[in-house]
Amino acid sequence: MIETITIDELKVRVKRLNYEAGQLKLDLHDLAEDLPKDWDKIMEVAQRAHQKYVDLMAARGQLAEMEKRPQ
Repeated sequence: MIETITIDELKVRVKRLNYEAGQLKLDLHDLAEDLPKDWDKIMEVAQRAHQKYVDLMAARGQLAEMEKRPQ
């Protein structure tokens, strides 16, 4: 089954992903400030942040493509 998504739904998704990515970026910053405490959590948080930004960039690209199409 192919999922269809509206431009408005995609805008909400981009906004949510942007917020979540920003939170993970802050989590990484906090970990760096508190080093060497919790040094073993850096890779996990970095991987989650990386994946969230991959998802965000893909959603932004999809939104840009959808906005180019005639309505």
